[in-house]
Amino acid sequence: IEIGLTILTFSAMLMIFKYFGIYNVNNLQAIVINYFTAGLLAIANAKFNGLDYHFDSIIYSDYLIPSLIIGTLFIITFNLVAFGTQKIGIAVTTVANKMSMIIPVLFGLILFNEDKNILKITGIILALFAIYFSSTNKGKLSFDKKYLLIIILIFIGQGFADGTLNWVQKYRIDSSNTQQFFATTFLIAGLAGLIFMFLEKIKKNQPFELKSIYWGIILGIPNYLTLYFFIKSLQAGILESSQVFPIINMGIIICSAVGGIILFKEQLSKSNWGGILLALIAISMITFSSIFY
Repeated sequence: IEIGLTILTFSAMLMIFKYFGIYNVNNLQAIVINYFTAGLLAIANAKFNGLDYHFDSIIYSDYLIPSLIIGTLFIITFNLVAFGTQKIGIAVTTVANKMSMIIPVLFGLILFNEDKNILKITGIILALFAIYFSSTNKGKLSFDKKYLLIIILIFIGQGFADGTLNWVQKYRIDSSNTQQFFATTFLIAGLAGLIFMFLEKIKKNQPFELKSIYWGIILGIPNYLTLYFFIKSLQAGILESSQVFPIINMGIIICSAVGGIILFKEQLSKSNWGGILLALIAISMITFSSIFY
């Protein structure tokens, strides 16, 4: 259930990003508001459940350093993805972003000594092919080689953010401090985003737009829920993290493709449909690998 809800809420975020383009919303401004919204929701959840959230509890917590790392990576990776989308193209940027799942998968297989059976490994390899074919036009990628570093940084940034998140949920947080960790991570991302906004103001004299506030709030709700259900799916213990990451990535590809067709009348190529079919096969193999082995 948690995996399904993670897929739905993340896919909702992707649909909201589509509307950003339609209504000409300033991405960076709305993203910063989104992080503060998600952080406030986490604080409200903590308070509702009788958990403290104050400066001392943060500064002496086990999760402060990971929150700094993940929160900073969140906002940096977002800006790299935005730049990559504009300069390199959506397909290449999406492939780099989604392929990064291999890093948290390796965290699970190597650092956490998770099961390495042949069915799971084959499913993970198929998942990478599924990402490629579902994200490209007729299975082809082309880009200016001067942007290769940006592609690598997107891959590493997103991968290590997810890998660190995987490590934190295993060793640093539990039911008593999960909401505090969420709040701290989101607020750090928001504060780091304010620095980017300040630099944008200096460079482009970009005024703050009122619509960024309500679009940021709209985005912040599913963003919080995505992380909430994602951590729940990792903590459930039904599937290993090396299964959860690919299944969620594949599920998002399928769900967002269906949403794009229904809401935005998007057309998929034969290679895109082939990628979606591979994703379904990969999900089945990865999910049931723990049953057959």
